Amino acid sequence: MIALPLTAPTTESLTAAAPADDEPGSARAGWKLLWESIKEERRFIFYGQLLALGWSLGRVAMPLLVQLGIDRGIEKGGSLTTWSLLIALAGLVSAVCLGLRRYIAFRNARLIESRLRDRLFTQIQRLHFSFHDANSTGDHMSRANTDLQNYQDVITMIPLTTGQFVLVSAAVVIMLVTQPVLAVLALAALPLVNVLGRRFALKLHPAIMGVQRESAQLATVVEETVAGIRVVKGFGAEPVRAEALRVEAEDLRQESLTASYVRSRYVPAMEIAPNIGLIAVLAYGGHLVLEGDMTIGTLISFNIYVMLLIQPLRMLGMTVANAQRAAGAGVRISQLLAVAPRITAPSHPATLPTTGDRGHIAFDSVSFAYPANPDEPVLRDLSLTIEPGESVALVGPTASGKTTVASLLPRFYDPDTGTITLDGVDLHTLDPKTLRREVGIVFEETFLFQATIFENIAFADPDADDAEVRHAATLAGADEFIAELPDGYNTIVGERGFSLSGGQRQRLAIARAILANPRVLILDDATSAVDPTKEHEIRDALGEAMRSRTTLVIAHRPATIALADRVVLLDEGRIVAQGTHTDLLATNERYREVLAADRTADDTPEVAAEVAADPGVR
Repeated sequence: MIALPLTAPTTESLTAAAPADDEPGSARAGWKLLWESIKEERRFIFYGQLLALGWSLGRVAMPLLVQLGIDRGIEKGGSLTTWSLLIALAGLVSAVCLGLRRYIAFRNARLIESRLRDRLFTQIQRLHFSFHDANSTGDHMSRANTDLQNYQDVITMIPLTTGQFVLVSAAVVIMLVTQPVLAVLALAALPLVNVLGRRFALKLHPAIMGVQRESAQLATVVEETVAGIRVVKGFGAEPVRAEALRVEAEDLRQESLTASYVRSRYVPAMEIAPNIGLIAVLAYGGHLVLEGDMTIGTLISFNIYVMLLIQPLRMLGMTVANAQRAAGAGVRISQLLAVAPRITAPSHPATLPTTGDRGHIAFDSVSFAYPANPDEPVLRDLSLTIEPGESVALVGPTASGKTTVASLLPRFYDPDTGTITLDGVDLHTLDPKTLRREVGIVFEETFLFQATIFENIAFADPDADDAEVRHAATLAGADEFIAELPDGYNTIVGERGFSLSGGQRQRLAIARAILANPRVLILDDATSAVDPTKEHEIRDALGEAMRSRTTLVIAHRPATIALADRVVLLDEGRIVAQGTHTDLLATNERYREVLAADRTADDTPEVAAEVAADPGVR
């Protein structure tokens, strides 16, 4: 596990109120993260600075050489060739340094961006489920793309800013030494530019933060619409999503206009200020030349220096804007990196026994409430023991805690009180990665990656060979339909596997779990998405997957429940009855009510009425 030495925010949501200056989500933390990123590449940053210095000196030297060439080469009859070659040499040095500087600047920016992206991706994967419950995918995408792009922009400008600073400083010194009075007139606007730059930064920062926040919300709408396009089209809800996009786009437009308004007020003033100096040089400098107190070469060099100063001072606005965007991006990135995972590995993790019967599960007085509703426990003092190789079906009404039990076993969440053990080992003492390799899950919603069927089945074991993948597919009842596909196991299933039927996707998910060969298998309502008339196709595969391993079945269809050795009835987070499916049907009224309610939701009205009268009917 990668340890990030940052403290956690006080809330799961990253859209909380603005933090104090010393908290991870503050502007100071954003600048700190930027500085730490730069230090990782300090050697190449230094090279970039040297090249920026060479570029600046080449640029500064040219006006001085022009002055000397005019005064000594033209007016005093010197060698124009010599001065022309020196000017060309200064231009060549400046050009070469410019090219190398740009390469190193982009090299540094891309490398730092890549490292931060890897760090963010690792952090997103290691964070606990309750964090992902509270934060949107679109927000994560915005932080990992738009915000990192802003970081890249400001890192690219580091050597450019250094070069411009050296250029301005050297030009100012030369001008002051050559003609102090004229230099003061030419540079009189610099304090004004500084004041405007500081005010510009203060005004722009909140607007930039607003743009980035609204960009994340807009990305969330787009991501949800694309991911849920079948639901959108199925309900004819395109206008609803279009309106949601319009609202977010309008919010983004308003925030962008606010930022543009700030720029429109300050950038023109910052650009026009240096031109005041040019006017002063032409007026007063021309007078000095006419009076014979200054040479023509000096006047021309002053004009060139003033022109050299205009571009760097114009760039000040862009530099300030990029720096503010980077600070805002740093705030959002540092917020995400600062979240401390709740599910972590102990410093000295225990190991699961490798001999004897495997798969013994024990819940001892477990209570749990989701972080979003801490005052509403989902499980209440639940105790349950499952023997090695035993299959147990969890049955209960909606919100009774069935899926929560399944989520606690692989430590997607930790119980608030009580302990859970696997083969006598407390789950808290295990490395979550080790634990999850021993607990296979077939989720209610089958998720397939946009890859080949082979790669989806081998997801838990990428090193599995062809024979192992085919064997798992055969046990899951998937080999036959795979063979009929155009490219067999090399068929690309498409996004989320929607090119396949629900039953086919479910069988691939079962094959994936079989290949992982866990000591505990969780079947989280694995037939809920399958047509009841096709359920038998999946049931045989489930039976094969359950063979010789401890299995926790979450189901509401009697045929699937009947696969289990024992049925546990949950109600309001407590165990209210246990026994076989047949015994509970015969003796427990609440069990019959739960089955009737579940089956009524699946069946036609005619069958539902019959089931309500006799839940044992099918």
